[in-house]
Amino acid sequence: MKLMNTLLSGAALTFAMSLAGPAAAEDCPRGDLDKRFCDVNGDLIADTPTDPAELVDPDTLIFAYTPVEDPAVYKTAWSDFLTHLEAETGKNVVFFPVQNNAAQIEAMRSGRLHIAGFNTGSNPLAVNCAGFNPFTIMASKDGNFGYEMEIITYPGSGIENVEDIKGKQLAFTSPTSNSGFKAPSAILKGDFDMLPERDFEPVYSGKHDNSILGVANKDYMAASIANSVKSRMISREVITEDQVKVIYKSQTFPTTGFGTAHNLKPELKENIRNAFFNFEWEGTSLQAEFEKSNEGQFLEMTYQEFWEVIRKIDTANGVSYACE
Repeated sequence: MKLMNTLLSGAALTFAMSLAGPAAAEDCPRGDLDKRFCDVNGDLIADTPTDPAELVDPDTLIFAYTPVEDPAVYKTAWSDFLTHLEAETGKNVVFFPVQNNAAQIEAMRSGRLHIAGFNTGSNPLAVNCAGFNPFTIMASKDGNFGYEMEIITYPGSGIENVEDIKGKQLAFTSPTSNSGFKAPSAILKGDFDMLPERDFEPVYSGKHDNSILGVANKDYMAASIANSVKSRMISREVITEDQVKVIYKSQTFPTTGFGTAHNLKPELKENIRNAFFNFEWEGTSLQAEFEKSNEGQFLEMTYQEFWEVIRKIDTANGVSYACE
């Protein structure tokens, strides 16, 4: 995968930090991780550097949320949490409105992004190529978490089941998205013997909201999407429920994983973790947005356990985590 060499613009550029520490020189266990990283404890994520010279402690922290919808919506949604993060860390925090997954991964890989939520499908690439250390996901107040991949169409499209997509068009979001590409590709191939180009015309919308709006407005005949995004769009009245019809629903997948760059100073990492886990959701901008998909707390998790099913899907699709 060629990662986009994206620069922070405007005010964010003012706060851009120095590049990530040098490549690890020692021969160390690393599994699928890029050669710059080590994984001595075998938890599948990059270890914190042992050389103090490789640790970073920026005055300003850059935060980015996965580009599933219009970044402007989420700059507002995350505002109260980022104020809380500033109080917990004693740092300035800037919201970085990324436009695509590749740009977000490259920003962390090059040291310009310190805290992030990477979507389900791009988490393994962020972990292995950028040194991302995820530790939490959003969950409901009773501890349930996750979302399902849905294949949707519009009423009257002539598509009543998955097999009806043959000879027609199916919109994906981007190749790094789990529900927008990876999971449906594996399921269509494994369960329905359906391949892009041979059995249907694949198109790419770029983001889940583009796919959902495209189906609702009859620009796309069908699309694979994350139903958590669809739920929030219905709650905001961007679309109405009767504009789309679900013809397939997958097993439950983990949702966006949140974490830090691997090379932040340990005490700073700990303060950031604490900010996630002691954040009071009630009455905040974060609650106002994410209660639409029934989320109300940050739940501790491990990449090794929670992303096992996603790594299996990647293996089925022949996805490589090599950084190019």
